[in-house]
Amino acid sequence: MNGAGNDFVLIDNRDRKLSLLPEQIVGLCNRQKAIGADGLILLENSSNGKADFAWKFYNSDGSEAEMCGNGARCFARFIRQVTGRQDQIAFETISGIIHAEFVGHLVRVSLTTPTGLHLGMDLQWEGESRKVHFINTGVPHAVYFVDQLASVPVQKWGASLRYHAQFSPRGTNANFVQVLNDHSIRVRTYERGVEGETLACGTGVTAAALITARVFDYPSPVTVTTQGGDQLQVGFTWACENFKDVTLTGPAEVSFTGQIEI
Repeated sequence: MNGAGNDFVLIDNRDRKLSLLPEQIVGLCNRQKAIGADGLILLENSSNGKADFAWKFYNSDGSEAEMCGNGARCFARFIRQVTGRQDQIAFETISGIIHAEFVGHLVRVSLTTPTGLHLGMDLQWEGESRKVHFINTGVPHAVYFVDQLASVPVQKWGASLRYHAQFSPRGTNANFVQVLNDHSIRVRTYERGVEGETLACGTGVTAAALITARVFDYPSPVTVTTQGGDQLQVGFTWACENFKDVTLTGPAEVSFTGQIEI
């Protein structure tokens, strides 16, 4: 499946018969020798009964991730495909319980409350002091505003931010944002775990939109155009010096189904 170009392998593992090693996940996500994906998601039953289902989400390097916004939308549509569920769906992640609903051909997920908002950090980065912003939208995200997004060396700058001492030991995702005149933004993201630029990153889109809302006083919802050309909408409220009721709305599509030998 893909959500705005961020692609995933999804597997129904409700019977818990499948247990994948990190090297097997890396192999399945290999674009040259296997299926190819930015991440892999296992559908499982809820462990505590507080949600309808649960997921195991893995980056393409085999590491387990806390949250993924585009993956969450794909996961919700995958649940509907394999179970027939048409109503709202709740599922467990490491970051907490995510709620999803279907809005026409789009999927809207209600994300967990962001944490760690830090605006205007002066970081020594790429040879000079630059203002970088930070927020955790389920996973950590640094946000840096630029004038011309197309010319940003995302691989170089992204890796530099991802491994910056400010965000050690676990590192951060890195988002480069261009503010547009119509109260919308464009974003390119270097994803931790993928270790490169992806066509879209849901939690990165969310982080970029929320930071923009604070820095440039944007109202909800903020429309975000990804590197893949898709548009996502981030809704929110601001209360008591924190973001609440954060939602991410966008596409989630089945690319193909099949079988593979492990």
